[in-house]
Amino acid sequence: PGIQNFKGQVLHSHSYRFAEPFSGQTVVILGAKSSGLDISIELAKAGAKVTLSHGYPPLTFPLPPGIQQSGSVVAVDNAGCLRLQDGSVCKADVLMFCTGYNFHYPFLDAAQLGLEIQDHMVSPLYRFMLPPAFPSLFFIGICKIICPFPNFNCQVQFALAVLDGSVPLPSREQMEKEVQQEQQEKLEKGVQWRHLLKLDQGQWEYCDTLAQLAGFPPLQPVVRSLYEEVWRQRQIHPVNYRRNNYQLVSATRWELIHSPEPERPNV
Repeated sequence: PGIQNFKGQVLHSHSYRFAEPFSGQTVVILGAKSSGLDISIELAKAGAKVTLSHGYPPLTFPLPPGIQQSGSVVAVDNAGCLRLQDGSVCKADVLMFCTGYNFHYPFLDAAQLGLEIQDHMVSPLYRFMLPPAFPSLFFIGICKIICPFPNFNCQVQFALAVLDGSVPLPSREQMEKEVQQEQQEKLEKGVQWRHLLKLDQGQWEYCDTLAQLAGFPPLQPVVRSLYEEVWRQRQIHPVNYRRNNYQLVSATRWELIHSPEPERPNV
């Protein structure tokens, strides 16, 4: 509420390109997931004063100087200041939304496909890919919190197996029923509708299921092991974790072949 009162620059992370134009400015980042955290670090290193505003428990890993955390922004007052969840007020030059993306497919007729596309969701999609009403169309790569390219590869192999007839599909009614049951189970566990595409730890069982159904080799255990190691490093060293280099040694083992000295953030 009151966003029209904000006198500074308002943008979404989609429009962000470089940190240097924000040097010396006070920037409030809304959202502390991947893009919010990465952009905050870049801005702080470029000399911006950053407030990372989010509704999660405070991040406990070390952040560069120049970044402070706050609760969610709940409103903009008449003076153009940001009012935070704890009642405090924050002045800023820039307000950047790092709040995710909505799906937009202007080239598709959602009604004809039997789909609802809104609130960060595309539904119903059997196996998170195909509309039961149009089972020769596949949405590849829309799941979230995954190891991206191995996941995409599994989806593509499953899609090809469906198209060449290797994987017979249930009826439209049965597919819709299965999707509805899966969604209802997640909703009953407290998952919000807009987060139903987040797989997280469920991604491994999902990929194994696709492999079993389509008859292709499952992901090697080393993929999960390395993904979880990189995720762990991201929590410990959010500034430098990307500079680590790894080598796959076998189907079950990887090695760290280069870990640079920690980079000191600019103060």
